[in-house]
Amino acid sequence: MSKASKLTLAATSFVAACTVVAVHFQQTFERDAMHQGVVRDMEQQRIKRERQLDFDMQKILEAEYKREQTVHDSVDQDNPNSSPQK
Repeated sequence: MSKASKLTLAATSFVAACTVVAVHFQQTFERDAMHQGVVRDMEQQRIKRERQLDFDMQKILEAEYKREQTVHDSVDQDNPNSSPQK
C-alpha cells in the first residue's frame, strides 16, 4: 500500500469517526432540549390547574358572599330621602 493511500484511508477514517461523534452529541443535545420542553409544558399545565382552582374558589366565595350580604349603592345609603342630583 502506498503512502498516499494510507494517508487517504486514515483521513477518511478520521472524518467518519468525527462525524459519528458529532451526530451522537447532536442527538444527545436535541433529546435533552426536547425533554426540557416536556418539563416546561408540565409546569405550565400545573400552573394553569392551580389558577383554575383559584378562580373556581373565588367564584364559589363570590356566590356565597352575594347570598349572605346585600350590597347597596353608597350614595343612596348616605341620604336615603334626597333626590338624585342632575
